[in-house]
Amino acid sequence: MRKRGNTVKGYRRFNLVAVVVAGFMLWAVNGSLGTARARAIALDSMSLERPTAQGIVIGTADKVTNTLSWKGIPYAKAPVGQLRWKEPQDPENRPEPFNASDFCEICPQYNNHDENRATPQTILGSEDCLYLNIWRPRSRDDKLPVYFWIHGGGNSIQWPLLSWLEGSILANRSNMVVVSVNYRLGPMGWFSHPALRTGKKGEEKTDSGNFGTLDLIKALSWVQANIKTFGGDPANVTIAGESAGGQNVITLIASPLARGLFHHAISQSGVIRGKTPSQGEEHANAVIKRLLVKDGTASDENAAAAKLEGMSPEEIARYLRSKSAKEFLETYPEGPSRGMIHFPSCFADGTVQPVDFYAAMKAGAYNKVPTILGTNKEEMKLFLLFDPHFALWLKDGSLFRDPAKGELYELVAKYQTEDWKIMAVDSLARILRSHADQPGVYTYEFLWGAGGMKKSVMPRPYGLLMGSCHAMELDFVFGTEAASLGGFAFDRKNRPGRVALSNAMIDYWAQFARTGNPNREGSGLPEWKAWSNEQNAPKTILLDADFDAVKIEMSNRELTREASKKALAAEVRVQELEPLVEASLLNR
Repeated sequence: MRKRGNTVKGYRRFNLVAVVVAGFMLWAVNGSLGTARARAIALDSMSLERPTAQGIVIGTADKVTNTLSWKGIPYAKAPVGQLRWKEPQDPENRPEPFNASDFCEICPQYNNHDENRATPQTILGSEDCLYLNIWRPRSRDDKLPVYFWIHGGGNSIQWPLLSWLEGSILANRSNMVVVSVNYRLGPMGWFSHPALRTGKKGEEKTDSGNFGTLDLIKALSWVQANIKTFGGDPANVTIAGESAGGQNVITLIASPLARGLFHHAISQSGVIRGKTPSQGEEHANAVIKRLLVKDGTASDENAAAAKLEGMSPEEIARYLRSKSAKEFLETYPEGPSRGMIHFPSCFADGTVQPVDFYAAMKAGAYNKVPTILGTNKEEMKLFLLFDPHFALWLKDGSLFRDPAKGELYELVAKYQTEDWKIMAVDSLARILRSHADQPGVYTYEFLWGAGGMKKSVMPRPYGLLMGSCHAMELDFVFGTEAASLGGFAFDRKNRPGRVALSNAMIDYWAQFARTGNPNREGSGLPEWKAWSNEQNAPKTILLDADFDAVKIEMSNRELTREASKKALAAEVRVQELEPLVEASLLNR
């Protein structure tokens, strides 16, 4: 169960119309009472009480953002006990109204609980975490576009936390219904082992190992069935996500099971790194061996391997189900220091995901919808902060004092980020646009904060350290100040330009969610032209601002792997650069 926001048995009517109609229906009995109550609530589009397929939910109003919200609504049964590593099931019906005023617990993950990098991260969260949150403008509008947000965090943590990146500002400013969703993470969300597969007809989804992806599909199905109640249009749903959330957007585009559940897609910095079921099995066996050593069943890894070899599939399945999520996460040594853990996900199982992602995309066997693909100019700077090669220079400050060291940092970020952009944007956009029936594909590059120590609009030293790094665009899209990295990068001096850029991006994003085209007549913004595969034709819009105003323009530049490698080979410091570029997390 959720820790907060449980069903309440007694509750206050929030408007006179509902009181009158409810009183009129008091003669009803059994199921008729619930039906009458739902109809009464539906008469008032400003009500905090909304009927769903599982029962009434009660939300809250926010006068500051002029929105209504419903948080922590279950969209599936808790995936615990025998439902762990199973396809998500429909949630239970509720006879009493449900208090949807609080976020649910996060799914099990490492959490930077004290926001101090010097202390180890701890494991927090509950496996009972399949809930979603809804915000809408406080108005009588209906048939609003639906913006379905999928958080990032390497599919192993929730980052930024949904409680930080709540959708109220975006919902009000863009006149949309905003939905954010929890989904199973880490080994609870993606775990592929033969002992957990039934091999039975009809169990292909469970056997896929793609439980986190199935959660998102289940949540989208819940939206289709219920979002009209909240003023949203189920025929106009945009899936959007950043980082792993962007990757999950692309996997939903590829998944035949998601067909018809969404109508537009936005992938912010999403890179596909799918794995095969056999790679999943190899990883799962490594986890099992670490568990056997950890609980004293085996003395060391060799003994654990021998023990595992002698276990039957039934014994392995029972052993795995006997362990808590915390025990699983404790087998990942990088967790306490990094938060995110390394594990395979998005398995090419042939049911949830195609066996060959790129072959399916090239053949046109995917969900063709208008799509936005984008990256940030200096994605990799966020991760170079943790790179051992630069750790000492950061600690002693020489990265900022020694121009040669600063130059190397910038060059490594440049070439690692180019790899990211090629995978997440240019190569994928070219494949999508090769199909005549593919609707518009719009690509962007976010540049705000780039320029290093001398040219960045960020306060020092963040222009060099972070610049336009991974996740920097999130505060701009959601209209927030410090939900993502704005707490480091924003100050009074750069406020006019960045607020203007945020307003422009929200306008583009909202119009795209409304129509599948980011250009709104009368917006005064530069035209965002769709990607074209023709040489020297428009490719990507560049999103930037100086201290005072936006700097937005189209570019016809297309990055390719061959051109990037050629440029790297021509660098004066190529001998230093190549090993560092090859060590990018994208190559793991």
